[in-house]
Amino acid sequence: MRVSPITCYRPNFSAASDFASLPYDVFDEDEARAYVESHPNSFLAIDRAETAFEPGHDPYADDVYEKAGQLIRSKGYDGTLLKDQTPCYYLYRLEKDGHAQLGVVAACSVAEYEDGTIRRHENTHPEKTADRVKHILATGAQTGPVLLAYPDDMVVDVIVGAARTADPLYDFVDENGVRQTIWRVARDVTVEAIEFAFSKVPCAYIADGHHRASAAAEVCHLQREQAADDTKELASDSFLAVLFPASSLKLLPYNRVVADTYGLAPEQLTSAIASAGFEVEGPVNSAVWPEEPRSFGLYVGEEWYSLRYTGPVADASVDPAAVLDVSILQERVLAPILGIADPRTDQRISFVGGSEGTSGLERRAGESGVAFSLYPTSVDDLMRVSDAGRLMPPKSTWFEPKLLSGFFIRRV
Repeated sequence: MRVSPITCYRPNFSAASDFASLPYDVFDEDEARAYVESHPNSFLAIDRAETAFEPGHDPYADDVYEKAGQLIRSKGYDGTLLKDQTPCYYLYRLEKDGHAQLGVVAACSVAEYEDGTIRRHENTHPEKTADRVKHILATGAQTGPVLLAYPDDMVVDVIVGAARTADPLYDFVDENGVRQTIWRVARDVTVEAIEFAFSKVPCAYIADGHHRASAAAEVCHLQREQAADDTKELASDSFLAVLFPASSLKLLPYNRVVADTYGLAPEQLTSAIASAGFEVEGPVNSAVWPEEPRSFGLYVGEEWYSLRYTGPVADASVDPAAVLDVSILQERVLAPILGIADPRTDQRISFVGGSEGTSGLERRAGESGVAFSLYPTSVDDLMRVSDAGRLMPPKSTWFEPKLLSGFFIRRV
């Protein structure tokens, strides 16, 4: 793989903890507005520039992207952002609740994204990709890293482990209880060693950031079309990424909430689910958080039920995506029983990261909705599906801790 050192803008030491923020796509509009109101100096004000306008303003209007460009330039003028002009790698460590993961911040090849060396497992939505394309063009930068997983490699691990012996650039615990630690790696011999070690890694997998990667590829092609010299390498030929060894990543379930029962009483819904190949137990006395694959929790009528799928399954060797719990739930329950034919576009369904817990599902479902808790998809599942060239249902994986945006702003 081509994993190259980068130059970037980054926050000064005193501003980093206030400036770096969770990525744009973990907030709905109301949440983004509330966050920016309480954190006016955060990068989210740039990532979601519609928060500078009155509620109801079109978030995809041209003036929103113009505002994002103005805001990011202002952070250079006022000293929030500093320019790091020497190509280097950064090491990014996240730690929470006893779990830690250490990744390499770098530029990865758009060509390798397109030829399948960097593998994907989800479809992208054209309108969401277009949003990030406009954001890159307006700010002149890639601002949110793509999270990549690579097959564990002992040589990379040894080099990276040795490179973080110096004092970190940033080291603080954020408001979500995640310890954020970043080192800069600029010594020529170490930079060359990291680049060479990754050249022996055969592939990587997009764990999070499919739309950021897709947008980077579109910007690459736009700039290639406009370039006077098509042999000259452009910054947009690669995209900002953080690469983690696959075994270090932590996945939580990505649960589902449907706004209504599709006209079914709770007993009719549980009966239909039982007929679809599930063992149904309940109502039970406590919330259900599945502890093994093919087990599910169902919340309806303000009661919890325990589900276990015992029906037929597809051949995993033919389609490894079809045997995932998210696929079984979609094909056996959400589509035929609750009428969610296309979870990518149906406004009745929402997806809830596992960090919210069962109380979050209960609140979102309320009296009239339906919630399902799931067992998490594994990194091995993700790699098997990607290797087979298959796609998972949307919102199949929820990685935590989340990478913060705003630490690395890579000009293109």
